[in-house]
Amino acid sequence: MNNSKYWVAFSSIEQVDSNFIQRLYNYFGDIKTAYEASTKELSQIEGLSVKKAENFVKYRDKVDPDKAVNLVAERGIKFYTFEDEKYPQMLHNIDNPPAVLYYKGNIEDCNLKKTLAVVGSRRASSYAKDALNKILSGFMNTDICIVSGLASGIDTTAHTAALNCNLKTIGVIASGFDFTYPAANKHLYEKIENGNGAVVTEYYPTFEPIKFRFPQRNRIVSGLSYGTLVAEASLRSGALITANLTLEQGRELMCIPGLITNPNTEGIYKLLKNGATLVTCTEDILNALNWEVKTEQLPLIRKEALEPDEEKIYKAVEIEEKGFDELLALTGLDIDTLLTNLTMMELKGIIKQVDGDRYRKAD
Repeated sequence: MNNSKYWVAFSSIEQVDSNFIQRLYNYFGDIKTAYEASTKELSQIEGLSVKKAENFVKYRDKVDPDKAVNLVAERGIKFYTFEDEKYPQMLHNIDNPPAVLYYKGNIEDCNLKKTLAVVGSRRASSYAKDALNKILSGFMNTDICIVSGLASGIDTTAHTAALNCNLKTIGVIASGFDFTYPAANKHLYEKIENGNGAVVTEYYPTFEPIKFRFPQRNRIVSGLSYGTLVAEASLRSGALITANLTLEQGRELMCIPGLITNPNTEGIYKLLKNGATLVTCTEDILNALNWEVKTEQLPLIRKEALEPDEEKIYKAVEIEEKGFDELLALTGLDIDTLLTNLTMMELKGIIKQVDGDRYRKAD
């Protein structure tokens, strides 16, 4: 694996970060030479303290590069190092690029020239989720790739919308692959890895999802992307950190407006006032990024294709959402029949459940 094992060995040391690795690599011009440097050689690097050099040597001497890279291979994890030809060019262009990008899935199948990051609140409102679903549905069956952080809330909505719209998606996680965070997204991880994109991380497999790693991974979410769409963000949030990183990286920043009474939109309106692009439809994103894609609308529901009981339910929710008890009264169906049909219509994408036991027509 030529020099790859030295990149992996570097990244397996928790006490050093990508900045440190890049610094040594740039100084020595060769990753093997950088990894094997003595304390005396390291002390020649301007601005690098003797203590930091000594600490690195102490931890490095406990690492076997061959064992480090074998552990990765045994877990079925693939990776790109910073000097690999296939390392994403967009990440090459940011400050502090990850030294190693570990991944599962097929990042090669993702169009890295049309990448859109989507970020937002973990405690997202139904409005924000619905608005995001509507906007992303305009990309259905195109080669646009959705990038997000695989967290709960808006991240989960973005990845799920991508899968539902036959789009590739990249999830950037804040730990190594020995961990799935949040655990509730295990199946989402699996769906992405199994033919729908890739899950990526800069962290060695054994690294835990510690708090400080989440803002660190945000630079990769925005760094992989030509633009970032913020769906909901409070004034103090990870989404706002990603938004600022987007601007620092010279990428396009876009925001979905929300209810002014929602605290999670305070960050949105701050960004909009400072010049972020307002997004209310798919075309706003295409115009902001100067992308041309052939988009297909979601298929219209053909009423003649509905079963008689389904048609009763559809007519009841066609204009506005209804609660379960209202549907019982309006359709005249018994509880079991109504429940069965509601479940089937949700699976078919005809209706959508909102706010507990209320239902409405799908977008």
